[in-house]
Amino acid sequence: MTTESILLIGRGTEVTRAVLETHADRLAARTRVDAVDVAVYEREPRRELRETVEGLSAETVYAVPMCAAHTYDTVDEIPALLSHASGTVRYCEPVGQSPAITDALAERGAALVSPGEDASLVLVGFGSNSKPYNRQTVDYHAARLRDQSAYGAVLTCYLLQNPAVECVRYNLATPRAVAVPAFVAPSEITDDRIPAALELARGGLEYADPLGEHPRVTDAVHGEIEKQRALARDDSASTASVGARPTRTPRPVSTDGEGLSE
Repeated sequence: MTTESILLIGRGTEVTRAVLETHADRLAARTRVDAVDVAVYEREPRRELRETVEGLSAETVYAVPMCAAHTYDTVDEIPALLSHASGTVRYCEPVGQSPAITDALAERGAALVSPGEDASLVLVGFGSNSKPYNRQTVDYHAARLRDQSAYGAVLTCYLLQNPAVECVRYNLATPRAVAVPAFVAPSEITDDRIPAALELARGGLEYADPLGEHPRVTDAVHGEIEKQRALARDDSASTASVGARPTRTPRPVSTDGEGLSE
């Protein structure tokens, strides 16, 4: 039987590691994989995590970027890092792109400001001046929440793009409002930069915790892994239908985040 493992990859500090380890424990309890590992880097995934990846012993590794959306790291650096694994790597989509995350964002907001026509929900993203992925992800969840929640308004804002975090307060048209950071783990960004930009000290705007250890984040990871397992079975079936299966190389199957092989 082929051995399988899950690798949760995140950027941050020991706080990030603690969050990822909570999800790892849950995944170990609900999946039939041989191991669930956590890898956290501060700046350079290839340099900091190469030993970790080279030490993975499973024949198939499901690697999950634990972030809201694709970044330079997930598109370039992490696939290059995963090329050092000895087995086959099924590279998953970032956890924040799952519909389950919509539920987590809604619950984070509702814990502080209950939905209603007199209330607004604000999703705060990081944004990017060069890549559209974060904005697309935050806009996706905002559109779903406009359809599915009872908030009078669902707004979006970004640290690095317009509409800017600094301006969102002036766009609020309801007496009650809550801002939810669309980030997986707490960080200097969620703890300091966003609160300062929102001018929380002025009052009138509640501020929720990031996604963190929310159970729906675990559900999102589990769902992505099951999708990759199904795709792997389809790949095998397609190969078998045209003749003998080709010899697998010892290098992993990694993509650049858009389905292109590295």
